Amino acid sequence: MAFVIMSYKKIMNNFEVIKTPIKDLVVIQPKVFGDERGFFLETYNKKSFEELGLTMEFVQDNHSKSKKGVLRGLHFQTQNTQGKLVRVAKGSVYDVAVDLRKDSETFGKWYGVLLTEANKTMFYVPEGFAHGFLTLEDDTEFMYKCTDLYSPEYDSGIMWNDETIGIDWKFEEFRIDPSELTISDKDTKHQNFDRNKKYFEKY
Repeated sequence: MAFVIMSYKKIMNNFEVIKTPIKDLVVIQPKVFGDERGFFLETYNKKSFEELGLTMEFVQDNHSKSKKGVLRGLHFQTQNTQGKLVRVAKGSVYDVAVDLRKDSETFGKWYGVLLTEANKTMFYVPEGFAHGFLTLEDDTEFMYKCTDLYSPEYDSGIMWNDETIGIDWKFEEFRIDPSELTISDKDTKHQNFDRNKKYFEKY
């Protein structure tokens, strides 16, 4: 089930935070300063984030590069859970988060946002969510900050095409043939969503 983005906005410093219908899942729009030389923007500022109620602390930065039609996800860690601040440095992706917090009113619901080199939009996916993205252009570079370190022993996932969750990856809109997706072997073997399952000890 998809949601339409809510209109509530809060502006402070060089960031605009846009709430989504899923609690704690937010879109962040940085202020871009441009002139004839190019542009400058902040992608993270601890003080500014805290003033906006975003008190997470990051311990690891990741950077990936993918060709068009790569689908990664849906990933999460069952322990040492990771919150992720994601953005695109080059190209574009359709980025999706799924609420896996058992006690959440939106357990099993998903939300997607378009992240591009041009719009410079960021997406904060909190701990307790599964995360994945579809690349829409060749040479897309995807960057994200994490609130905990990668722990392969707790690595887990949900199938990207799980029928119960029902993510609309917008293949037709993005002119991508789903039969030609590039997906890792690991991402083809994830579990299906189980409404009766508790995915995390903390949530």
